[in-house]
Amino acid sequence: MINLANISIVCLAAALVCVIIIVIDLCSYPQKMWIMNLVWPLTALYAGPIALLLYFTIGRKSSKNMIVKKKPLWQSVLIGTLHCGSGCTLGDLIAVNLLIAFPMTLFGSKLYGEWSVEFILAFITGIIFQYYAIKPMGKLSVKDTMIAALKADTLSLIFWQIGMYGWMAVCNFLIFEPALQTGSLVFWIMMQVGMLFGLITAFPINWWLVRKGIKEAM
Repeated sequence: MINLANISIVCLAAALVCVIIIVIDLCSYPQKMWIMNLVWPLTALYAGPIALLLYFTIGRKSSKNMIVKKKPLWQSVLIGTLHCGSGCTLGDLIAVNLLIAFPMTLFGSKLYGEWSVEFILAFITGIIFQYYAIKPMGKLSVKDTMIAALKADTLSLIFWQIGMYGWMAVCNFLIFEPALQTGSLVFWIMMQVGMLFGLITAFPINWWLVRKGIKEAM
């Protein structure tokens, strides 16, 4: 019988190793856009070896030590999507740890209470990440930069959360009985999978946003 707790330990440990490798490499090859120095380790928290592969094949090309060449559109869109997802990841991490200490219910449901808090914090951190991606590019005021960040990332964040919450809904309502315990080992590995679903659902809308000029290619 498959022991999900043991698999979770292996997956989470692998992700942590990938985070450490990326952080060490970033010390020698810092990104031109400083916020990306946070994006890549945060991406590795859920994507593990996939993030490691993407970092060394795509991400490192944007370091201060490299001569930057124009990226293919799919790479720019992917990096923009990962950037969006890293904000969601950080927000969800903060929310889950807050909810472990201070549980919340909504409509009588602890699960709905958790999802609402996670969405709000993920949205806030996602917009903050986009703000610091836009701000260095021009001389916009704080207000105008924030408006641009909201225009660029609102749909992206929503579609990311659709993928993530869709998977977590399947886990809680169809796969696990009783529902997943927030903060458990299995919960975290399911969150990793959920974030990958978020990447899948957010990529097409990011492509559209870039092609329409609503969001800058990264």
